[in-house]
Amino acid sequence: MAAAETPSPATSPNRGDLNLSRWNEATQTLRHIAQFNGADYPPGAYPLEVTADAGGLFGSNRGSDRLRLARLDSETGEETEVDSHPQYDLDTRARVFPALPSPLIFSRRTGELIGVRYLGERLVINALDPHFAEVLENLRNLSDGDLSHISSDESEQRWVVSFTHDRDPGATYIYDHSSGESRLLFRPLGHLDPEQPAPMTPVTITARDGLALPSHLTLPIGTEPHRLPLVLLVHGGPWDRDSRGFNPLVRLLANRGHAVLQVNFRSSTGYGKSFMKAGIGELAGKMHDDLIDGVNWAIQQGHAAPDRVAIVGGSYGGYAALVGVTFTPDVFAAAVDIFGVSDLANFLRNQPEFVRPALAANWFRWVGDPADPQQEADMMVRSPISQVDQVRTPLLIAHGANDARVAQAESDNMVQALRARGVPVEYILMADEGHSIENPENLIAVYHAVEHFLYEHLGHGREAT
Repeated sequence: MAAAETPSPATSPNRGDLNLSRWNEATQTLRHIAQFNGADYPPGAYPLEVTADAGGLFGSNRGSDRLRLARLDSETGEETEVDSHPQYDLDTRARVFPALPSPLIFSRRTGELIGVRYLGERLVINALDPHFAEVLENLRNLSDGDLSHISSDESEQRWVVSFTHDRDPGATYIYDHSSGESRLLFRPLGHLDPEQPAPMTPVTITARDGLALPSHLTLPIGTEPHRLPLVLLVHGGPWDRDSRGFNPLVRLLANRGHAVLQVNFRSSTGYGKSFMKAGIGELAGKMHDDLIDGVNWAIQQGHAAPDRVAIVGGSYGGYAALVGVTFTPDVFAAAVDIFGVSDLANFLRNQPEFVRPALAANWFRWVGDPADPQQEADMMVRSPISQVDQVRTPLLIAHGANDARVAQAESDNMVQALRARGVPVEYILMADEGHSIENPENLIAVYHAVEHFLYEHLGHGREAT
């Protein structure tokens, strides 16, 4: 019997290239199979699934701007396309948010691949199996949301599915394909009236250099959508994306009368390789220009009052908020930074040695290496900590004391620098949190603080008189 071999991914510490090899247990050796350019895969190759024949299915953009599904022959390293969409990338959100489903849908009966998910303004599922194609047509009719988790019995006649939705999240149905009957099983947030939350509307904003920025706008209901206080809500990553779905913070802000704009700025994933790579070297540059262009669009459309705009974000979004108050302080009337980076050089210099190979294709490529004096100088120019004398915007900062990704010092240093200049800043330090807010008590406290902070500096949700 042949010795067992298991595919093993590893990264090159210098360029962040992903090397895929097979481990031979008998000989205790690795055999190289394929290499992927790290610049094309800053968060890594995803999805990456081993198949029954010891080959693999993975997300590939070799020779293409779009992320498609390919099969990799583990003997030859040859890549062949399995499925693709002419406009959309594979839906890779589960890499960042594990509660969301994989882009790959497998048969309960055979274990074979039967469907592939792609994401644009809405989710698209390509059916690769005739029976699943028939089922899929009927599943789509159960809700106006996007199909999320999908499961079936072994006969693949009875199906249980849930939906991603901006106003009715997680609604779950059972469907019997043999009879065509279906019924709602439950709604996880049954206390919410789906007609009450404001809808999240996709919009496309043109950046100053002509790049199309896929975005989402949420306008409060019951209020004339004219000259509203606007919250620019910036996603993390930056190798992530905003998409249609239920966001509690968006719901809270819209309920309080704020318009909420979420801009997928360059470097966001899911909009093609060139869109993502357009952000290399552009932190506090064109990536921030995209956000400002989004604000200007909302003002020009008449949705936002120019003197009542706030920027709010966590992680990279927190960094973006700090950039907002240091590089463009006249744009924002308030800012909220949640575990954001204030000093790019210090942030990267203090990363543990064992994670540096994983950062080579993203942070080190996009921002630079602080060990190089010239690159470090550029990083400091792009760091909010170097521009604290520009801050005149009210600022709220929150951080978790156990944050292993962005150290507490990133917020401590910013707060200390501002207070040394006599600039007031609210600081919430959560002793029992890391690089996210998990405890309900903390989440409620932070949301409560954000609500009151924005009310104080933006006013109520109707046009000021």
